[in-house]
Amino acid sequence: MNANVSKQGVWNWLDERLGLHVVSDLLAHKRVPVHRHTVWYYLGGMTLFCFLIQVGTGILLLLYYRPTAEAAFESVEFIMTEVPFGWLVRSIHSWAANLMIFFAFVHLFSVFLLRAYRRPRELTWISGALLLFLSLAFGFSGYLLPWNQLAYFATKVGTDILGEIPLVGDWLLQIARGGDDVTGATLTRFFGVHVAVLPMLATFFLIVHLVLVQKHGMSVPISQKRKDCPQMPFVPSFALRDLVGWTLALGLLVTLASVFPWELGVKADPLAPAPAGIRPEWFFMFMFQTLKYIPGKVFFIDGELLGILIFAVGGAAMVLVPFLDRKARHEQRNLLFTVIGWGVIVYIVAFTILGYLS
Repeated sequence: MNANVSKQGVWNWLDERLGLHVVSDLLAHKRVPVHRHTVWYYLGGMTLFCFLIQVGTGILLLLYYRPTAEAAFESVEFIMTEVPFGWLVRSIHSWAANLMIFFAFVHLFSVFLLRAYRRPRELTWISGALLLFLSLAFGFSGYLLPWNQLAYFATKVGTDILGEIPLVGDWLLQIARGGDDVTGATLTRFFGVHVAVLPMLATFFLIVHLVLVQKHGMSVPISQKRKDCPQMPFVPSFALRDLVGWTLALGLLVTLASVFPWELGVKADPLAPAPAGIRPEWFFMFMFQTLKYIPGKVFFIDGELLGILIFAVGGAAMVLVPFLDRKARHEQRNLLFTVIGWGVIVYIVAFTILGYLS
């Protein structure tokens, strides 16, 4: 009895100062539509879970990591060999990064195909698309941090592309590398971006995204909207299912990290020749493979530059999808956008496989 009175007293004290009843009322009344596409609702939470794992393991790695060309590789080696469970923490961090990007891609395409960007959820879609771009930036900047041979030359190739951009290419290259070549200055800049700039931006857009999801609720697909869909309470029904998914994801992460621990490789040597068959991470593979197929010159335009422009236009079009799909605004299906969505999925999967086979 006293304990209950004490808990109620603490709640009242906090509620008076923080207005917690607003959140409590929102959760109590929040409902989730139940239909044959409900399973796709869990992908956003799964992406969030991997991000939280990234934050937690990243903080632990920061305790020992040293962002200099002279000490970065040795500090990661120390984490993996001397720090208790350091190898596991680093491996979970790496696997969680890959799973986060995978779930972000699947979440984005599921939202696209279900037309969940329809009015009034345009800003929800835009904030989600920007979070996908930030996830890719996390992957690119984090890849260099162990300062091994593969990461060094992959970063060299990746940043070379920046130099191809007309007018501002050289300037962007200098900003990214901190000089003409990939050096310790590049490592320091990538580290700063990876642990400060990107987390700050990701946190901001994540809060915006979550607030908008809470405000507008889950979108019901057009095909299901004419039906009288039952609903389940967010707390506890949907939240418990989310928790089960997170628990399974944690088990998968620990299994992957234990059975397939993330290797460190050989320390970067700028004077050594580039390793044969150097490739980017899997989430950039389709772009890398596309650039290989584009001829050196297409009319008067440099082939690599043309590829970069196509990806830039594609990325901008993806962000603006809610405004391009006019039929969705009127709650109508759009076969053209369905074909485009599946076409992009097939293209990404096919070119990723080709990249690993070639």
